[in-house]
This record gives sequence, structure tokens and C-alpha cells, in this order.
Amino acid sequence: MIVVLVLATHGNAWAQAVAGAQISGTVRDSSGGTIPGAEVTVTKIDTGATRTVFTSADGVYVLPNLSVGPYQLKVVLQGFNTYIRDGIVLQVSSNPEINVTLAVGAISEQVTVAANSTLVETHTTGVGQVIDNQRVMELPLNGRQATELIFLSGLATSAPAGDLNTNKNFPTVTISVAGGQANGITYIMDGGTHNDPFNNLNLPTPFPDALQEFKVETSALPARYGYHAASAVNLITKSGSNQVHGDVFEFLRNYRFNARNFFAPARDSLNRNQFGGTIGAPIIKNKMFLFGGYQGRVEKSNPATTTSFVPTQAMLNGDFTAITSPACNGGRQVTLTGGFVDNRIDPSRISPVTRKFLQHVPVSQDPCGRLQYGIPNNNTEHQGLAKVDYTFNSNSSMFARYFYAVYDNPATYDGTNVLTLSRTGQNNQVHSLVLAHNQVLSASILNSLHVTVNRTLNDRPLPAYFSATDLGARVSSLVPGYVGVNVTGSGFSVGSGATNPGYFNSKGWQVADDLDIVRGAHQLSIGGNWIRSRIETLNNRPTNGAFTFNGQGTGLSLADFMLGIVSGGFLQGNPVYDYD
Repeated sequence: MIVVLVLATHGNAWAQAVAGAQISGTVRDSSGGTIPGAEVTVTKIDTGATRTVFTSADGVYVLPNLSVGPYQLKVVLQGFNTYIRDGIVLQVSSNPEINVTLAVGAISEQVTVAANSTLVETHTTGVGQVIDNQRVMELPLNGRQATELIFLSGLATSAPAGDLNTNKNFPTVTISVAGGQANGITYIMDGGTHNDPFNNLNLPTPFPDALQEFKVETSALPARYGYHAASAVNLITKSGSNQVHGDVFEFLRNYRFNARNFFAPARDSLNRNQFGGTIGAPIIKNKMFLFGGYQGRVEKSNPATTTSFVPTQAMLNGDFTAITSPACNGGRQVTLTGGFVDNRIDPSRISPVTRKFLQHVPVSQDPCGRLQYGIPNNNTEHQGLAKVDYTFNSNSSMFARYFYAVYDNPATYDGTNVLTLSRTGQNNQVHSLVLAHNQVLSASILNSLHVTVNRTLNDRPLPAYFSATDLGARVSSLVPGYVGVNVTGSGFSVGSGATNPGYFNSKGWQVADDLDIVRGAHQLSIGGNWIRSRIETLNNRPTNGAFTFNGQGTGLSLADFMLGIVSGGFLQGNPVYDYD
């Protein structure tokens, strides 16, 4: 559980809620004097939402916690011309200063300014870069993973995954920013925490068509990001507007369209389809808006590039002369011991457990036992996002956003060749819900509340094949249909650590509240952040036994396997872990 309380006071150094942006500035007359009491209104162009404040005694105005997008700024005061500025585009976590000069005249007369330059950030010391919607949508992305765009920011580089990014987690990225660790980045989406509690890497991010933009802040981070050391990635999803908009897309990658790699014997077998669409529309004009999006991905490949060495038919008949010849051992003749005569042995000496095991392995036609086969990789992914924005009035608004991602990658066992069982299946789900409410409590006080619920379900199912007990071995098999066999050297391996079944689930809750108080030329920001995570894990290590054959009995590991001469093994099991 993490509880953070932030109290900050600034003189002309404004803060903003992590989910949006802010506009501030000073209103003056033509002589340079400050103007108190001027009415300052911003209008969001695509939704019609408005926010109004009045300048302080020092002529200062602050409009915190605005959603990203295009705005118009309007300043009105009796005795002065109305000032209108168009073309303001707020980006995530931006804090531009827009100063206004009012000319003496009738309020009915307007002075309109069209912004034609980038808004300058002058109030914060943070260093960062915004990846805007144009780059999110138009830059090529392999697999359409928007997090790859983080590398466009300065000081961002790929970091070794180590033990962080394993198959118990949804596909994530390991990025080091400014020399920090890969799990030292704060990920925030729509104002809510978006880190995986297992490893502090990112939870899945929406596909590009559902992502508005994000900002990577690399140094001098605000206090709101204080619970991670390296940097902050602040993501904003899209919202609906007064205009109906959307898209439909499909991206296809197929090996039939690819040229063969010069050094490969055949073209790769990768097929990938990514498809989906989005739609945004008004439910109640200027008040309630809906945005929804979906992306599906189907990926299949079966490259026949895996090589193992298995017993031949001659070996099953007791003849090991070919596999011990110089042709199969790099020019070295191997002489088997342990009952072999001229590298032959009575077939009745071959272990019946081994014979039953080999019923699930193709017989090699190669004299040396070489067997080449493919390990299938057939995975699917589904992402969906729904967001509703509602404006009660100019002082109160809220939104609710739900995002889910489901990643399913079945175990590689093809049902005939047990050697294809290189890992368990992966059925990973992520569910993320954010509820946010902004309330103007008075002309100088604004409160922003975010409630976030995240849940991950990471199941590692293993298709039942057989256990050592099923094969006739006199050992205990606590996990049905599971066994580990490792024939070292020129051999094969089944049931490695990657094939341990289990599950890794988590739940996370966050309540974050920010209170912004403006007093003259100063702004006081008070914030509280409560985070709780609960993790449940079950990792069945090889409780049925893992057996190793290394050739110590006969001089050849495959011969040891055939005779059932085990060089080593172990039984091990892990309990269920359940902790906060």
C-alpha cells in the first residue's frame, strides 16, 4: 500500500493535474497595468465545454486541469474591447502562459488573435517531450505498439529485460530513461496509475487509433510523480466530440508477400492480421460524449527451424553403431560402455518407460537421429476501450473510461510431437477502469478526483500430455500429465522451467485527489494518492520430477536415456502466494 501526500506552493509556478493541462497568464491594459476582475473564459472547440475564472487583484488568472485539445480564450471586462484568442491547442501536462493586453473601448468590439506558433512552457522546470496524435497515428510501428514511440524522446533507450519481463506478464516494454531502471518509470493513463504491480513495468497501452497523445517527462519531475525514480509517461485516450468521427483499419503481414532471407532455406511463415475501428459521437450535444474502439490481432507462425536429436529405429532395435560413428560425432568414434558390445545391445535392455515416451516422438530418418521440426506460435490479442465524458455545467464535469486487453497464446504442443512443448500457454487479461470528477468549488479553488481500478489475470495453462507415472515410472506425479526430461548434449529437452503451469493475478486500487487553490499570483496545490495492490500467484515447479540423462552410464546421453540410466533429477513445488 502506498499513500502519498503532496503539498506545494508556488509563486508564478503553476501545477496541473496529471490527466490534463493548464492555462495561466496575466491580463493588463495598454499601459502595462494589471487588470483585476476580468472574466476569462476558455471554450473547448470540439465539445463546447467552457470554464470561467476572474483575474485576481494582480491581474492573474489560472485555469487548471483542462482536458487536452483545441481551445478558444475569451477575456471580457466593461470599458475594454473583448479579447478573443483562437488556435490554442493544449497537450498533455502542458502549462502555457498566455498573457493578454486589453484595449480601451466598447465591450461589443472584439480583438481576435489567431495563434500561429507553438505555445511556450515557462512555468515548469521539467524536461519532456509530447508525442502528439499525428505521430502516434502516422509513424510506422511494428505490431502497432505505441510504447515504442517512447524511444523518440531524449535519453530513452532499450534496457535488458532480465527477470522483469517474463511470460507471466502481458507483453510489456523495458525502457531506461535518463539512466534509470526499466521499472523506475511511472505510467499514468487518463490520470490513473498504469503500472503492473508484479514488476512495475507498464500495463498494456491502447492501440494508436484510441490514443490521443502522451508525454515523456525525463527530469525535474513534479511531486505528483514522486513514487518512481526514473521518469513519467502520461497517456491520454481519445474522447468523443460534437462531430461523429471514426475509422476502420486492417494491417496485414503475410510471408507470401515476403522475399526469402538470403541465408534462410525458405521464407518465414509469419502471418499477422490486425484489424479494428473506432467511433466517437455526441450523446447530448455540448454535454455528453462517447468514444469506443476495438483492435484484434491474429498471428500465426510455424518455422521448421528447431533441431533435436532423438533415437532412430536402429537404436530401438539395439543398434547404436551409426550414432556413435565419426560421422555423427565430429570425427570422433564413440565406444559405449555399460553392457554394449561393438556398440550394440540386446533390445530387451531398453527401458519400457523410454519406449512409451518415444511413442510421442517422431522417429528420425537421419542416421544420426537429427530431427527438424517447427514449434507453432498461434496467438491472438483483443483490445477494447470505451469512454464517456459528461459536463454537468461550467463548474463540474466527469468522465469514465474502461480499457481491456486479452492476450491468448496456446501452449506449443501440437498433440503428436511432445518435443514441440517448449512452454505453457499464456492467457493474460488486463482490465483498467478510471472514474474522474472535476469540480470548481469557488472562483479560486478547483478539486480533481481520480479513482482507478486495475486487474490482471495471467494464467499459464499446460495441455495434459503424460506424467512419469503414466509411462510406468515408479515416482509420485502430483500434477496430472506433466514430466520433465533433459537429454544433454546432442539430445532434447521436454518440460523445462518455461512449461511450469501456474497463475499470476493482481488487483490494484488507487484514489488520487488534487486541490488547486489560487491566491493572487500564487497557487497552492495539495494532493493525496492512495494505492493498494494485491497479488496472488501459484507457480507449480516440476513437482512431478525433472530427470536428466548426461551419458555418465554409457558415454552417450541418448544411450543413457534408452536404458533408463538417470544421472540426476529433483522434485520441487511452490506454494500459493497471496499478499498485499
